[in-house]
Amino acid sequence: MTELPELSGRVALVTGASRGIGYGVAEALVARGDRVCITGRTEDALKEAVDRLGAERVIGVAGKAHDLDHQTEAVERTMEAFGRLDFLVNNAGTNPVFGPIADLDLNVARKVFETNVISALGFAQKTWHAWQKDNGGAIVNIASIAGLAPSPFIGAYGVSKAAMINLTQQLAHEFAPKVRVNAIAPAVVKTKFAQALYEGREEEAAASYPLARLGVPSDIGGAAAFLTSEQSDWITGQTLVVDGGLFLNAGV
Repeated sequence: MTELPELSGRVALVTGASRGIGYGVAEALVARGDRVCITGRTEDALKEAVDRLGAERVIGVAGKAHDLDHQTEAVERTMEAFGRLDFLVNNAGTNPVFGPIADLDLNVARKVFETNVISALGFAQKTWHAWQKDNGGAIVNIASIAGLAPSPFIGAYGVSKAAMINLTQQLAHEFAPKVRVNAIAPAVVKTKFAQALYEGREEEAAASYPLARLGVPSDIGGAAAFLTSEQSDWITGQTLVVDGGLFLNAGV
């Protein structure tokens, strides 16, 4: 980013943000003047992302999302660097298996839940105690339309995202009125994470979308920016579906 906007005075922590949806969210928040801490598993990828976003306002903390020490370090370093932590965006996720849920290795299922759900709860707890409990803020959980309807061959991922949606409601109820908690449920977004769902057949994959295209990270970044803005001050416990109109085809 060549020209940085005026500082907003707000600070965000975005997990899983060295690329893809998380990077798109961080980019949208930096573009409006927020300072941001991004996390990811790989130090080199994080450094590249920080450099692209602007090292004057962005820091990176490498680690695995489900690691408790990593969660603590990310929150503590955000507070040390910026002095506050207004917004948390739980984006880190995994989907290491593709196949029928009847044959799912239960150890893999545990890994999916540990990364997609338990880590989000851990980050929310730590952010709450570090800043939000006394000062307010907002949390956005990146769920999926797979959590709203059956999703053949990615069943464990879908079940974990359904749990993420319910976690959003639980946190919204408990953290009110200080903190608003909402979720975003994207359809297929063009990222490396979702590449297997459209690679080599993007036109065919997009044909079922009324808006005639797959999503891109900035689509989710814009939604996250809205849900962490004053324009959404009376919205909590909701799941915003960002799907290019895909659910309009239900029942057809």
